Amino acid sequence: MKKIKFFLIIFISIFLTKTSFSAEAIKPMKVDWTFKGLTGKFDRASLQRGFQVYKEVCSSCHSMKYLSYRNLGQPGGPEFTEEEVKAIAASFEITDGPDSQGEMFTRPGRPADKFLNPYPNDEAAKAANGGAYPPDMSVLVKARKGGANYIYSVLLGYEEKPESVILDEGVYYNKYMAGQKIKMPKVLSDGLVEYADGTVSSEAQMAKDVTTFLAWAAEPELEERHKTGVKVLIYLILLSILVYLSMKRIWSRIDTEV
Repeated sequence: MKKIKFFLIIFISIFLTKTSFSAEAIKPMKVDWTFKGLTGKFDRASLQRGFQVYKEVCSSCHSMKYLSYRNLGQPGGPEFTEEEVKAIAASFEITDGPDSQGEMFTRPGRPADKFLNPYPNDEAAKAANGGAYPPDMSVLVKARKGGANYIYSVLLGYEEKPESVILDEGVYYNKYMAGQKIKMPKVLSDGLVEYADGTVSSEAQMAKDVTTFLAWAAEPELEERHKTGVKVLIYLILLSILVYLSMKRIWSRIDTEV
């Protein structure tokens, strides 16, 4: 009887452990991204909408220090026109200087400028966000396990917390985060952004568009690499065929001589 109780306790412990681990690691949703696969390409319209979401929603807290405004017009990216890139850059006030008097000054942004950082330093960023440093978004998709699927899922993963979950002040429940806890509040809601192209800005649409934009930001040369990869693959296939035919011809001569 004691052995039965012992094994029963062991079984219950293992079951509870597995249950807690499954609660800790909910797999991200799987999305059929256009940029995945050997011939994947970014959706231009989605990239432009994604930049709009970043600019109007995310840029107030998150920097993108590895991007310049001129990158928005490069092939393989959002491909804004030259005039549009200039207008986008000019919409930001950039601190520059010193001038001839030794003073710093502000000026409209230029295409060559880096994306404006919302905070002057890391300490200011932490102070404005309850002690949590908002990560730079330039390579966020590459830096997070699960990549684009993970970012997309977290943006849509906010729910009312279960009664068993206790949250500290300034912490929110998100089922896709480790521990289901996140310090960033929910930022997306239906109709939050009025898309320039008239697309309905549902919460899911905005999450998909901004994730697409972040995926491009992390790999701006992705399309070029895909094109190169296809060319190399075709070359190797043709080379293999030529080698096979050459070897077949050589061996046929050897067999004839023998």
